[in-house]
Amino acid sequence: MGTVRSILQMKNNRIVSVEPVSTVYQALETMVENNVGALLVVDAGRFVGIFTERDYARKVILKGKASRETLVKEIMSEHPLAVSPADTVEKCMQLMTNKFIRHLPVLENDNLVGLVSIGDIVKYIIDEQKYIIENLEHYISGQ
Repeated sequence: MGTVRSILQMKNNRIVSVEPVSTVYQALETMVENNVGALLVVDAGRFVGIFTERDYARKVILKGKASRETLVKEIMSEHPLAVSPADTVEKCMQLMTNKFIRHLPVLENDNLVGLVSIGDIVKYIIDEQKYIIENLEHYISGQ
């Protein structure tokens, strides 16, 4: 099974982030502009948390807070589970499944290097299985 590093190399590993003092509305605009479901929260170059669509739904909408007045730091998930580039895709799948999360920040030597989503994991697994099947078909057919 592959590693997180393999996934990061395959995707555009641009880090989309927001500052903790940004409003939730500004964060949502950033999410829409970048077509993402989560933002890494970075304060003075240091990773401090994650803001997701789930955070918005559960901590803003359902609590009757105003998006234009609430700050990201008030509702972000602090100290989220994270993985390293050397961790396996299987480990990511287990973490995401067991903890009911969809995004994992990737840290290397305490430095933020990316983010993997459940979509990234599933795509990697499907591509890997497709590659194995094609090789088996070639082997069986003698080509």
